[in-house]
Amino acid sequence: MSTEAPELDNAPLFLLDELPDVPELLVDGQEGRHAVDVLRLQAGERVHVGDGEGTVAEGEVVSAGPEGLRVAVRNRFEVPAPAPEFVLVQALPKGDRGPLAVDLATELGVDRIVPWQASRCVTRWRDDRVDRGVGKWRAAARAASKQSRRPRLPEVTGPMSTREVAGMLADADLAVVLHEQARRPLAELTVPSDGTVVIVVGPEGGLTDGEVVAFRAAGAHPVRLGPEVLRTSTAGAAALAALSIGTRWK
Repeated sequence: MSTEAPELDNAPLFLLDELPDVPELLVDGQEGRHAVDVLRLQAGERVHVGDGEGTVAEGEVVSAGPEGLRVAVRNRFEVPAPAPEFVLVQALPKGDRGPLAVDLATELGVDRIVPWQASRCVTRWRDDRVDRGVGKWRAAARAASKQSRRPRLPEVTGPMSTREVAGMLADADLAVVLHEQARRPLAELTVPSDGTVVIVVGPEGGLTDGEVVAFRAAGAHPVRLGPEVLRTSTAGAAALAALSIGTRWK
């Protein structure tokens, strides 16, 4: 089994809950229906099948039919987790902007996404809305991982309070809080080559003074991305791209 990432090309990626070490895989269920009915894959076409945890099988379609997609495995890869680990603490946006933020962050390589119930969030996840909200975010992360050919799905945790977020920031190797009134630009920070980097994105209404004080006390650096004020749904992705330039995108 190779520890190198499979070559990125036009071959689609399908995700299974488990990836047994067998010479032929069956992609069934919703994934199989999508492969057969939407993508209309045929025998001989190359595909990737992964478990979302770094294991990827590369192979060729043997058959495509009512049962799903049968794939003959040619190579298997065990892709290590990238470094540093990127964690996005995302304040709950309104409507569909939450899944949009997750989609963009996933495409930009985030490893963990933490929903945050900030003081000025208009959206509130209460009772049954917690499971529904987390479910939507996880579904968005899964779809974006397939689209961007990611061998590892980002983890979407349950929502955290401000106190819980501050505790996580204290344990990070680098913690940044995006704040439009910050004087220090993100580009001035030295990003570690390994460890954990946490990015906090506030809600549409902005951070409260108390939240900024709490995060500063935990060791976080308030920074600005640039002269423009970005939406909460896009700010995290922009920060991830900026931080990746000197670390993962070398």
